[in-house]
Amino acid sequence: MHHSIVSVVVPIYKVEKYIHRCIKSILHQTYPYLEIILVNDGSPDRCGEIAEEYKHKDSRIIVVHKENGGLSDARNEGMKEARGEYTVFVDSDDYLEPTMIEDMLHCRHEHQADLVQSAFYYAYDDKLLFDRNNYSNDGSKLLLDNQEAMYELIINDKVKNFAWGKLYRTELIKDIPFEKGVLFEDVFWAHQVMKRVKTFVLLHKPLCHYYQRSDSIVATYSIRNLDILTGLKERLEFVKKHYPHYQDEVYRSILQNSLMHYNLLFRNRRIDKDGVKKREIQRYIKEHRSQMNKAVALVEDLRCQLFFFSFHPLANISYLLLKKGMERIKSQPKKRELEMTKTTKGASL
Repeated sequence: MHHSIVSVVVPIYKVEKYIHRCIKSILHQTYPYLEIILVNDGSPDRCGEIAEEYKHKDSRIIVVHKENGGLSDARNEGMKEARGEYTVFVDSDDYLEPTMIEDMLHCRHEHQADLVQSAFYYAYDDKLLFDRNNYSNDGSKLLLDNQEAMYELIINDKVKNFAWGKLYRTELIKDIPFEKGVLFEDVFWAHQVMKRVKTFVLLHKPLCHYYQRSDSIVATYSIRNLDILTGLKERLEFVKKHYPHYQDEVYRSILQNSLMHYNLLFRNRRIDKDGVKKREIQRYIKEHRSQMNKAVALVEDLRCQLFFFSFHPLANISYLLLKKGMERIKSQPKKRELEMTKTTKGASL
């Protein structure tokens, strides 16, 4: 009987603390026919040695050592080695449920899907959170055709832009490299892949643990975070060409991210001392005001934000602060979308 090989690509950089948990969760998969490609991206710690130690213990492991080039570059190197019929990307601080690959393959065969995504846990050191609005643990699935899957990817709600947590037919992605040297590389990549997908399956069962490190975005915020706007603008051109009926959704996404990053730049003034980046955001919104107006016509909160921002960016910041204050006064706890599940203590391998 022919067993499909699944290539598992793991870029590794400065994750000594988490690497054992990640690799063990792959080695302990119930589906055994794996090719595990560990890409040591010039990690300065012991990660390279640890990868080699595992290679000696398990013949399914291939180790690639390279100069540091970032996550995209490491994934691209890993893909060059991939010989499997299917590919799964795993980030080295995340870890998998034992049946993840088996469950996803089963979905793939059952529905002849090009791409399968599973739900996931947000894994903290002391708890797991799970998005009950989008997923459920009852084994249900959602089948999407190309148009629906692209729409869901753009609004980034059920279908996520992450490269991880998905099973790809390797030939689908083999010739689409990740954009090098950017943050949010998945935003540049995901829509190109999705265009080729005829059948997409979303498995509602959480099978991946998306580890939440404690360093917050405000603390680690830098100009490179603006790469997401570049990625979304590239996506806009792509969507105008291939899916013009979805451009409002991309404009909405660009507006949302632009306003958020304007506010983050405002809070971290040292990063954008002369205000160049803030002015760029302002200019873009001004130039695309009519498209933006159309895109937010039915979204009240964004419509207000765009109105105030266009009057003056600080007016929007005041509006947001006021809104926050009002919500506090009402002090009704906002519905938590994430719900607690078992703590991770028992779940660590």
